Amino acid sequence: MKNIPGHQSVNLSDVFLVARGVQSEWMTMGAAEEKFERDFCKIAGSTYAIALSSGSAVLHCAYAAIRIEPGDQVITAPLTFAATATTAMNLGGVILFADVRPDTGNIDPKSVEALISPRRKAIVSVDYAGRPADMDELMALGKKHGIPVLDDAAHSLGSLYKGRQVGSLGDITALSFFPTKNITTGEGGAVVTNNRDFARKARLFRSHGMVRDKEFLHNTSEGPWHQEIQSLGLNYRMPDLLARLGSSQLQRLPIFQKKRKQVFLGYKEHLSHVPNLMLPVHHPESDPMWHLHLLRVDPLIRRAVFEDLRAAGIGVQVNYIPVNSQPYFRELGFTPDSTLTPESIIKEKFLCPCSQTSVPGR
Repeated sequence: MKNIPGHQSVNLSDVFLVARGVQSEWMTMGAAEEKFERDFCKIAGSTYAIALSSGSAVLHCAYAAIRIEPGDQVITAPLTFAATATTAMNLGGVILFADVRPDTGNIDPKSVEALISPRRKAIVSVDYAGRPADMDELMALGKKHGIPVLDDAAHSLGSLYKGRQVGSLGDITALSFFPTKNITTGEGGAVVTNNRDFARKARLFRSHGMVRDKEFLHNTSEGPWHQEIQSLGLNYRMPDLLARLGSSQLQRLPIFQKKRKQVFLGYKEHLSHVPNLMLPVHHPESDPMWHLHLLRVDPLIRRAVFEDLRAAGIGVQVNYIPVNSQPYFRELGFTPDSTLTPESIIKEKFLCPCSQTSVPGR
């Protein structure tokens, strides 16, 4: 089977729209960003979408929207990119790592429930490799304990869970448009939600905490030029050029999904006979986008398998080294088994992708 490393798919329609943007009056803070947000709401099944400059900016903004403050405890999974944890920590949040399910790598709701106490402020799921987490169970826990559920869906745009779109499942959802993701804007991402208050806070954080809407101004006696900084924020805006690329990419999302599924099935067919591999499990309640194709590999042979495949020109990676194993977290007192996760998952057998299933570029 021919291997093509995962990377973005950009066609002439994408190039044309971006080129038109270079010639337009607005390269940022214009109508293209607003259009992309409207287009994205349809795909995500959400009322509000806030386009941002990177996936990490999205997480930072989402945590600000649900008001993570110093000392607030956030429950999430260790099997993710570090930004899932570090962006909450940048707001003063305290991270608690829950267990992951051995069949999917997604956060285990039973482990989450064991960590819930009055000090907990958020539950953060991670749709590992494109498979939606057990959102009904997590949302039930959030409702029971009055805790918002943030879905880190960086891998799963276009996936369905029990027939519902990713983006409509959590109280607030974070998505990434990095080049290897399911669509791309180069860098970028979006916060989506059906909660008006969360959406407003996310927009404020995206743009320095700047208020221009007269409805929310403290001083209403000034002229139409008046604007106020009412809270802290950052410049996390997505330029119109990238938003144009995003709107174009969204039109091809069904094509991307079909091709990713074909790649996934191809790997499954060719690897099913290989001994000592555990292939990805597909649960019937979801229709994943299959962002990654993951293999469980015996740790005694993992390095040899990795190096042999790389030498053969096959793009493989170990995703992810558990966050609680990283040196920064070790210095904070975390240990590799400082979650409820069985040692067979964290220490002995990593979930190891055979290859990203991104659509080949054209």
